Amino acid sequence: MTNSITSKVEDKTLTLERVFKAPRELVFEAFSQAEHLKRWWGPRGWSIPVCNVDFRVGGVWHYCMKCEDKNQGEFYGMESWGKAVYSEIQAPEKIVYTDYFSDAEGSIAETMPATICTLTFIEVEGGTKVVSRGEYATAEDLKQVLDMGMLQGITETWDRLGEHLASIQ
Repeated sequence: MTNSITSKVEDKTLTLERVFKAPRELVFEAFSQAEHLKRWWGPRGWSIPVCNVDFRVGGVWHYCMKCEDKNQGEFYGMESWGKAVYSEIQAPEKIVYTDYFSDAEGSIAETMPATICTLTFIEVEGGTKVVSRGEYATAEDLKQVLDMGMLQGITETWDRLGEHLASIQ
């Protein structure tokens, strides 16, 4: 992959950046519409069998990632539910939401860290730079999700986004 992700951890904040070879409006749509998210969200070998998006301030994105890859051993068949609540939308420049671990009913997993995620979409030569700034309540919360393999997962997810964008242009 020519456009690699860069990451920086500072105290309780994780900043990720990557340039995608696609117009800003299309990259923004890929992050805000269920028909796009279903095709790229999640690490390799995982599908999105449930993806309900109410893309408005106060709206909710509730989704399920399911491991479909038998080669992933103990993860095969596992479901991981998430719930995002949108707090700010400035199309096509910015999306702010709080991301939670949840269950199938949308109840928030109180024992898992929440993330306030600010996505910024910046026009650059040849594409769009996405900057994701994830803020956690504590540095320990950030360490917990990093220890769970979140950085590898988001890298694979954004690789899949790059492939998705290439396939629809």
